[in-house]
Amino acid sequence: MIVIVDYGMGNLRSVHKGFERVGFQATVTQDSGVIKKASGLVLPGVGAFKKAMENLRELGLMGPIIDFIESGRPFLGICLGLQLLFSESEEFGMKSGLGIFKGRVVRFPFPLPGSSLSSEDSLKVPHMGWNDVRIKKRFPALEGIKDGAHFYFVHSYYPLPEDQGIVSTTTDYGGEFVSSVGRGNLYACQFHPEKSQGVGLKILENFGWLVQR
Repeated sequence: MIVIVDYGMGNLRSVHKGFERVGFQATVTQDSGVIKKASGLVLPGVGAFKKAMENLRELGLMGPIIDFIESGRPFLGICLGLQLLFSESEEFGMKSGLGIFKGRVVRFPFPLPGSSLSSEDSLKVPHMGWNDVRIKKRFPALEGIKDGAHFYFVHSYYPLPEDQGIVSTTTDYGGEFVSSVGRGNLYACQFHPEKSQGVGLKILENFGWLVQR
């Protein structure tokens, strides 16, 4: 059973429909008991990090989500669902996250470290629209995805992982930033696969097959 976590911050309908389009049933829930029994868990999200963590805490979902991830079962984080996995975010003041990965979520500075752009060449925030991803480390969710494939992004913040070994893809937006991470059966992306047409649906399909293994 694929379970999509409903904590009041997200693109739930589009993610749910995405799984349906690739032939997998999914359940949207706030029920911690259902989450604990899931075969695969999806944490989507759009909005502010602080409010998301408050909602997860109030709904009693932090523990079940962490326990699920630590069990090694397939997990997919999308957009805010990626950021929440990190130790903390600087959005609206420093706020603790789920702490699955050590690192901080930060707002786009321009130019980014290592960029050839000058400070006068600042790009718009949020980063919105189609951009390519460069694969640094493949995980099961990326099976069949070509290096340089384009995905849809909408975000103003991105993660700075302490462990570079979890970096799966990077993307250039005034400099290189981490656009997805992974570890074992966990994969989390800053872009929106459910809004990325065929290439994005391929990621949802890959996740569905991973759950069924």
